[in-house]
Amino acid sequence: MLEQTPGLMMTWQSMFLPGGKTIVGGLLGGWLAVEMVKRLRGIQSRTGDLFVIPLCIGIAVGRIGCFLAGLADDTYGTPTKLPWGVDFGDGIARHPTQLYEFLFLGLLAFVLNRYNRRPHPEGATFRLFLVSYLAWRLVVDFIKPHPLVHGMNLIQWSCVVGLVALTPSLFQLFFAKDQFVRSF
Repeated sequence: MLEQTPGLMMTWQSMFLPGGKTIVGGLLGGWLAVEMVKRLRGIQSRTGDLFVIPLCIGIAVGRIGCFLAGLADDTYGTPTKLPWGVDFGDGIARHPTQLYEFLFLGLLAFVLNRYNRRPHPEGATFRLFLVSYLAWRLVVDFIKPHPLVHGMNLIQWSCVVGLVALTPSLFQLFFAKDQFVRSF
């Protein structure tokens, strides 16, 4: 029986940990870990604003790698008849969702960089980045061919959880800090 343990573990892993790697999981897991450590250490300040532009650039560069990897990367979109559809080698024109995300992240970096130049509450830039990115992924993943659970894939469900978790923080920004609204 013990000689079957590796095979059994691989089966369990594929059943309960589908997908493998995702930037959404990395962002949410990293955010949760940082918040837990800050709480344990008694750190009250918001610390993520400086990471926003590098995150946008890093994820965007990663998406170019995903695009170049083609079908093997599993980040391509569903078939399309649009003129910019890309054939990744299987004879089917697909949405280049990796390039859509590259463009989105470039625009997001531009907007958040401009936002950073104005007075704003500490931590607002990171929260705006995270909300924007999670909302983007929630939407763009509708044109990706992934297994669905109640109409959405697991990354989309993770985005929903993250957006719900961020909601109180956003309300605090919008309603407790009128300078946040004025800074736009």
